[in-house]
Amino acid sequence: MSMFCYQCQEASKGTGCSIKGVCGKTPDVANLQDLLLYTAKGVAIYNELAAEKGLDTSKADKYLLDSLFITITNANFDEAKIVAKIKDGYALQDEQKAQIGETGQLHDSTVYRGKDVNDMLGKSILIGILSIENEDIRSLKELLTYGVKGMAAYGEHAWNLGYFSKDIYAFVTKAMVATTKTDISADDLVGLVLECGKFGVDVMALLDKAHTESFGHPEVSKVNLGVKNNPAILVSGHDLRDLKELLIQTEGTGVDVYTHSEMLPAHYYPEFKKFEHFVGNYGNAWWNQTKEFETFNGPVLFTTNCIVPPKTSYQDRIYTTGASGFDGCPHIADRVNDQAKDFSVIIEHAKKCAAPTEIETGEIVGGFAHNQVLQLADKVVDAVKTGAIKKFVVMAGCDGRMNDRNYYTDFANELPKDTVILTAGCAKYRYNKLPLGDIGGIPRVLDAGQCNDSYSLAVTALKLKEVFGLDDINDLPIVYNIAWYEQKAVIVLLALLSLGVKNIHLGPTLPAFLSPNVAKILIDTFGISGISTVEEDIKTMINS
Repeated sequence: MSMFCYQCQEASKGTGCSIKGVCGKTPDVANLQDLLLYTAKGVAIYNELAAEKGLDTSKADKYLLDSLFITITNANFDEAKIVAKIKDGYALQDEQKAQIGETGQLHDSTVYRGKDVNDMLGKSILIGILSIENEDIRSLKELLTYGVKGMAAYGEHAWNLGYFSKDIYAFVTKAMVATTKTDISADDLVGLVLECGKFGVDVMALLDKAHTESFGHPEVSKVNLGVKNNPAILVSGHDLRDLKELLIQTEGTGVDVYTHSEMLPAHYYPEFKKFEHFVGNYGNAWWNQTKEFETFNGPVLFTTNCIVPPKTSYQDRIYTTGASGFDGCPHIADRVNDQAKDFSVIIEHAKKCAAPTEIETGEIVGGFAHNQVLQLADKVVDAVKTGAIKKFVVMAGCDGRMNDRNYYTDFANELPKDTVILTAGCAKYRYNKLPLGDIGGIPRVLDAGQCNDSYSLAVTALKLKEVFGLDDINDLPIVYNIAWYEQKAVIVLLALLSLGVKNIHLGPTLPAFLSPNVAKILIDTFGISGISTVEEDIKTMINS
């Protein structure tokens, strides 16, 4: 094998990518990402020792978040940037070691220093996923790793807005150190995986606080789908601070700004509504970008993951920043001393481009985060008590490019008209533009926002449990039919499990990284299952 990766739903043949990533990453990029994680584990080992001595761990905490985020699916394809991050890890480990003093013999990840890229690539083959021989231990360690990758994504966004949690970073450190241990038991790893879900709730709550205190609580909003005649910049990814800084810097320049895919929910926040040149949303879920970026005509800014390797016809219009990267595309530098990023290069580029070509018109409604839904609580409860609403269906998560994702469009279309869909994440693009109507003024698709906003769905469920006076969250008229793609969906799943939610349907396929024994634990303990046909699943989830 030239590589091995099975962290996302598109794992080749349902088992893993071994020649080239379905996502587009090359074997060298995949293997260097493995080595970056290995280096980060060494940083985590030193970080744990530093914390025991009461030393400042903030620099290492941030390095761990960044390194985990860089290796998430579709985030960074830039070999040079990954190598630079590995070298930063070596330097950081040396700093940590000097601070801590004598440590005795530690794991190889604290010792190895690659001489050059070839040396690093050689090492990466030896320490990759398959270097763990026991299938169940490997599965549990990867599940834990993917959970903390999702945590890192949420934690990094919160960090960028000045919101921190030492408890969360301590768990990330603890989890990464655990993956280096050769004597750890399967039971211990299962415990850590479940603990990861608890901290998943905490990190999503932290990010929710960061977003709402920085930008206001999302409001029910109509978002324009058409275009104007000005040159423009399209913003993809998830980072709202990047978006705000870009909007400030484009004011008065004649350049408009549009959102794409997971940035759509930015339109729901009061803070962003004051920008008149924040025009609307352009396009659909991330995987449609190879068509939609062609017609947008202007430059595109990736603030985080969700990159599809660009076509040569528009690659010169792709810019990256933060954890994202693609070889040959300009990268907007990180903040220095918490000052705003400098987006002048992409703004000047936009001025030379044609206005976007219109691909659709009309409006789309969203903004049903927990604060907004709770304001409708009485109305919702009445609708449930009168039988107008029979069930809520959580259809949150990720979208993807495979044809089997059409299942979610068909499922939404076939749902009885007395059901309401609760959604967050780009999975919503499979049904958020369908004419599903409303129930007594309550839209049948309530969009809470990004995958980053999945916390809203948990808060809503817990509030309904309280309102109805129930002891068990599973007694609510809520069923879960969740689509997954990458590691942020993994932490959302673990978070739901930590809240006691059972009988979650997960699709379009179960994760390749779950060994049969690990899958059985999740099935037996939590009732997790896959999906089948729309007809059968409607019968099982809705009509039973």
